[in-house]
Amino acid sequence: MIQAPFVETATALHTGQLELLAYINELCDRIDAAEPRIQALMPEVNRRARLLADAQALQARFPDPAKRPPLFGIPVGIKDIFYVDGFPTRAGSQLPQELFVGPEGDCVRALRSAGALILGKTVTTEFAYFEPGPTRNPHNLDFSPGGSSSGSAAAVAAGFCPVAIGTQTIGSTIRPAAFCGIVGFKSSYGRIPMTGGILCSETFDHVGIFMQDVGDMEWVASLLCKDWQYVETGVFDALPVLGVPDSPYLAQASPEGLVAFEKQLTLLENAGYAVRRVRVMQDIEVINQRHSRLVFAEMAQVHSEWFARYASLYRPRTAAAISEGQEVSAEELLTLRASPAKLRAELESLMAQARIDVWACPSAPAPAPEGIPSTGSPLMNLPWTHAGMPAISLPAGRAANGLPLGLQCVGAFMEDENLLTWAASIAEVIERT
Repeated sequence: MIQAPFVETATALHTGQLELLAYINELCDRIDAAEPRIQALMPEVNRRARLLADAQALQARFPDPAKRPPLFGIPVGIKDIFYVDGFPTRAGSQLPQELFVGPEGDCVRALRSAGALILGKTVTTEFAYFEPGPTRNPHNLDFSPGGSSSGSAAAVAAGFCPVAIGTQTIGSTIRPAAFCGIVGFKSSYGRIPMTGGILCSETFDHVGIFMQDVGDMEWVASLLCKDWQYVETGVFDALPVLGVPDSPYLAQASPEGLVAFEKQLTLLENAGYAVRRVRVMQDIEVINQRHSRLVFAEMAQVHSEWFARYASLYRPRTAAAISEGQEVSAEELLTLRASPAKLRAELESLMAQARIDVWACPSAPAPAPEGIPSTGSPLMNLPWTHAGMPAISLPAGRAANGLPLGLQCVGAFMEDENLLTWAASIAEVIERT
């Protein structure tokens, strides 16, 4: 992974110690050298010229360093599921791009308002489901970067940009972050409005943020999350109590993944963290099924007109999901949509009873799979997405094959600020794995 420190870069650009045009040229040189192999970005003619022009326009707007916005000159990758003015949207599909036109959403507008530059669109799986794009893992090109936010994770890991935006409907932020050895944060449901793009599932779509360092994540999350409240220094001097979901849920991880997870827990216990194992989600197979059925049903709604006209242009797994979703009745849909609030209430009740602050579990069942036909399993992320709770993946050592592993930390609903504060201290411990 090429180091692309965020805070240092943002501060230097803001003060003028780092010359913006020189920085853009440096990133473009890096992209020109590595992108043909990684393929994290959607193709763009004259990317360098466009970025330099955008940077010059930004400098002209903010000549006084004292008045520059917080993300002045920071290039951001945007998953090609969002609408971005000046860029086509393809959503990883073969459908006519004229179908996918709309205004920019809250997230993109907030980034622009904060002074960010749009590096470009990042590759997504087809309609943010499981059919992969061409992106490869920067750590080993023979392996998957994960999905569906494949390009966003790979772009940050490759040092193309300090920040990238993705989404998560099942595990599309946490899993690729783990596979690519970076930090991925999924906010509480609705905390970052999921507007200005093509939905996969209205009930489950979350905005995700990718960065290299957990300590920098609050900087960007505070700009995108609604009603952000900074945690005062000293409020959390005591270490958080960690809860381990000791149940059939955890058994979904591979033997190698579980061994690595236990090593991470040992490190945390040795560092003074209390770890409490809690029996929870005994019905994980039912939760998994409900989640999939609801995703399929809502995909069918989003794609109803497009699928009727262009079914032959959809790839097999996407078409199968939509076809199954068409079979979900209105009555079943109503029942399915009651499930997330129920699971969230159960999990938070257990947190209160056991006095748990953060759930800890593997970010993925195993390291990244070999080849790119599969983006890996999202089952370790599914219930937390189902409940709409904030989650973050922290780099946590490497597997036997040398590929990165991640530790997933999950907080209580709408307590994103607390989760990021605790995650920073947890990351310092597990970096030793």
